[in-house]
Parts: sequence; structure tokens; C-alpha cells
Amino acid sequence: MPVVVNKYLIGRHFVGIALWPFIVVKDPGLKKDEVFINHEKIHLKQQLELLVIPFYFIYLTEYLIRLIQYGNSREAYRNISFEREAYEMETELSYLKDRKFWSFIKYL
Repeated sequence: MPVVVNKYLIGRHFVGIALWPFIVVKDPGLKKDEVFINHEKIHLKQQLELLVIPFYFIYLTEYLIRLIQYGNSREAYRNISFEREAYEMETELSYLKDRKFWSFIKYL
């Protein structure tokens, strides 16, 4: 999984994104942040399990539903099932070794 630096990522809070098969980061220092990289690797696994394109469709759909539900973009983002799994497990650096297929389902 290559980590690519792109200083032009848009958004003040937006510092990186997993775009299968790459992790794109705004700051080169993030390449060494094991927790951040693990978070993005969890997203890469989710994307692969859903055959990539459906992942983005589901992610966006769930974001819109959560936005209506919470009325706040930050809260909507944090409550997307994919994000809930990634945030909860990002500090468990060996998580992906034992992660079960479609584990994000339990975060819906």
C-alpha cells in the first residue's frame, strides 16, 4: 500500500484519505504516524471487501443519512459505520491480521 503526499488536499480538517490502493496524505509527517496509517489501512480493507466502487457509494449514502439524522457534518462523518470501525480500532496496530470479513457491519 503506497502512501502518497499531496499538499493540495482540500479542507482544514482533511489530512488524508484512502483511495484504493493508495493512502494520500497532506503532510509528509503523517507517513510515519502508525495510528493514522492503520486507520487508513482499515479503510483500504473495507474498500477491497466491497470491491472499491460500491464502498464509495455506500460511504456517501450513509454520510447523507447521518447528516439528516444528526444535522451536523462532523457528527455525521464520525458516525459512518466505516469511520466508527476505523476510529475504534486505529490504535490496535495488529487489528487487520485478525479482522473478520465485513466487520464494519456491526458499526451500523
